[in-house]
This record gives sequence, C-alpha cells and structure tokens, in this order.
Amino acid sequence: MNDEISRRAEAPKVGFVSLGCAKALTDSELILTQLNAEGYQTVKTFEGADLVIVNTCGFVDDAIKESLDTIGEALAKNGRVIVTGCLGVTVGEGGLNLVRQMHPSVLAVTGPQATQDVMDSVHANLPRPHDPFLDLVPNAFGVAGIKLTPRHYAYIKISEGCNHRCTFCIIPSMRGDLVSRPIGDVLKEAQALFDGGVKELLVISQDTSAYGVDINYRTGFWHGKPIKTRLFELAKALGDMAQAYGAWVRLHYVYPYPNVDELLPLMAAGLILPYLDVPFQHSHPDVLRRMKRPATGEKNLERIQRWRAACPDIVVRSTFIAGFPGETEEDFAHLLEFMREAKIDRAGCFAYSPVHGAAANDLPGMLPEALREERRTRFMAVAEAVSATKLQQRVGATMQVIVDSAPGLGKKGGVGRTYAEAPEIDGVVTLLPPEKISKTLKVGEFTKARIVGSHCHDLVAQPI
Repeated sequence: MNDEISRRAEAPKVGFVSLGCAKALTDSELILTQLNAEGYQTVKTFEGADLVIVNTCGFVDDAIKESLDTIGEALAKNGRVIVTGCLGVTVGEGGLNLVRQMHPSVLAVTGPQATQDVMDSVHANLPRPHDPFLDLVPNAFGVAGIKLTPRHYAYIKISEGCNHRCTFCIIPSMRGDLVSRPIGDVLKEAQALFDGGVKELLVISQDTSAYGVDINYRTGFWHGKPIKTRLFELAKALGDMAQAYGAWVRLHYVYPYPNVDELLPLMAAGLILPYLDVPFQHSHPDVLRRMKRPATGEKNLERIQRWRAACPDIVVRSTFIAGFPGETEEDFAHLLEFMREAKIDRAGCFAYSPVHGAAANDLPGMLPEALREERRTRFMAVAEAVSATKLQQRVGATMQVIVDSAPGLGKKGGVGRTYAEAPEIDGVVTLLPPEKISKTLKVGEFTKARIVGSHCHDLVAQPI
C-alpha cells in the first residue's frame, strides 16, 4: 500500500492552461483526459510542474497577445513549455512560425485538435510508463472524458473545421475544412454527460448548421437504429435524450441556412431550448459580400421574423463586426437599424482587427483604429438598449433558472441563468434570498423564480 502511495506521489506533474473559445476548450478536455488516463498529474500552476502545456488562441490580436504573454509567463516561471492550439499554426514575419519566433525555447509547438501530437511531445520530454493498476481517470464522464466546465454543463463538439472562406477569418487555415463526427459517437458522448449529471448540453462547432454536409448526411447508428448525420436528426435525438434527464440542449454557431427552420418545431415543443446563436456579422449586402458571408441582411431579417412567428419565445444571440474595411457611415447606420428592427436579444460586437493571413487585410478602405472602436461603442449602446427593452418584458414572469452559484445553499441568494442566457457570453440572473426558510438553492439544479427586475443585460429574480 505504501508503495502505491509513493508511486502516485512520484507521478509527473503537468501544468495546463486553456485559452480561447469553447472549441479550444474541448480540445483541452481531450488532452487532459489522455494525460490522466496515462497517469500524469495535472495542475493549474506553473511552479512545481515538470512541464507546462498552453492551449492557445490565434484568432484576433488581443487573443494572440494573451497567448504569447501566457507562454512567456510559463517559460519564466517553469521553463519547460509545450504549445498547442490555433496560435501554433500562426505564421509570423518571413513565413516562420510565430510562437517559435517569439519564444524559441519552447519544447514543442502543435496546432489545434492535435491530442496525439501533444502526447508525443509529453512522452518525449516527460516519460511516464502506463500502470493499469494505478492510472485511472478521476472526475471524468466515462467516454466523455474530463470536462473543464462546472459539472452541471458541458460543451459537445459535433464537427471540426469550416467550408466557408470568410475574408476576416483564418479558422479554416488552422482547423481545415468541415469534418463531421459520426452521429453515434456524438450521441454516445451526450449520453455519458447526462449520465454524469450534466443539466445543460451546449452544442458547438465552427458551423453547426452544416453538420453532415461533408459526408452527404451519411446514415449512422444509435442503439442499433439508423439515424441520419444531419442537424435536425441530431437535435431531435439530443432533445429526446435530454427530456429523460430534465436537461437542456442549447445550439451555438448556427448559420442561418434554410434547414434551421426545421428546428423551430423542436423548440416550440420544448425538446431543445428556443435559443439560437447565429453569427450574422453584419447586415448591409455590400459589407456581407466583402466578408464573403453566406447570406444577405434582408434575408436574415425575414428569417428572424419567421423564427419568431413559429416560436414566439425564441431568443436570438449574434455577433457583429464594426469598422470592416470599406464600411461607410451609411453601411454602419444600416447595421444599427437592423439591430433595432431585428431586436437581437443578445449581441456582441468586435471592432475589426486585421488578423495575419486574413484576406480582408488586402481589401481597400481600411478604417482608422479609433473609428473602428468608436463604431463598436455606438453599436453596443444600441445593443444594450434593445437588450434592456427585451429584458424588461420578462419582469413579472415566472421562469425556470439553472443555478450556477449558491453559497450556503442559497440562503443569501445566488446566481443563475434562464434559457435565454448561455454561460459566460450572455447576462445572468441574480437570485434573491428565498422567501421560504425551507427553500434551498443547489448548484446545477433548477429552481423556479419570479423575475422582479432587470438591469442592462441582467435579470433579478425571486426564487419561489
């Protein structure tokens, strides 16, 4: 017994940092699962670790800076660093690898979705023989592996890569063209997550609407029954599965293709949440053409109106870019009017940022940085006004709230979200102390609450 404890104590320690979007987070979860399966200890600190893995983001300037700064900090505090993720395939001056240029002392550099390459680098720099009697995967969800999110919600990635060539984006050059996961594998992972206590499943990809396009919607199998690899069939199967657990299914990164209309009956029936995260990016046809986006602004307005007619409770979230090259004041005014008319429930906005390797960098009409930022600020003022109006309409309603935080069983209140708020990107619901002494709030559970107030992007509710 003492020998076993000693061997556990001697297991090599790997520090781990995950940066970037939810898709990068799922890559991190795969790496962490494999590390734990092979008996490595994983820690959240640089000091005291035998080496450090940094999963990076390389999409916009701020993310690149954060990634490079984190690598630098890890090198300064530890000295042995493996870099993975999108920044790992980013090219710097002279066509050389940016990470190698800025931090030549890193042990290894890999791109995104490269679990085996990362593990090969770990094995080369920190060998650790597999011990089947000791190497377990604690805190894992069976076949779903380790998750970095709170235990009551989890992201599930249904595909990798993207077939679009939007001029502002370099994701296809980092992650490749669309590759859909077998639908049986996705449903198997979802089952494991629900079995493990997940109450909110967030479906993600680079282009969720295109799921299955690359394999011509090939028929897969789940529990011995044929099922087509297509978004509608996947959403219905996930919704049916979630109902048995009293759980939510939320869709992200849904492009506004005609097939999205098929999802509205599922939302209206309560199988999946009436929530769509749709990256519109702009509204003016000329700007969308320069972006090489797959839809026009006029059609998008019609789509939103059609969605709301089919499912009045639907919440639409989107992201936009202000100050895109060539954007005139008239183009931007068109975007603001679109926001007001479409009444986008939740909206985020980026000031255009030139990303190395993006085709948009070569477009005429690059705007001054100050003007780009000024337009972003103006956009967010309109978005906040729209959001405030929409939230005020919810005051007085009784809604189901998933609890994200509840110190002391919620006796002094807590924090949660309704179906209208996705974690980390939307607002929150501040839960007041329950009126009933016997009432408790538990993280990961649902509670009914009466909406009593709103402020900007957030709600205030009284648990009942």
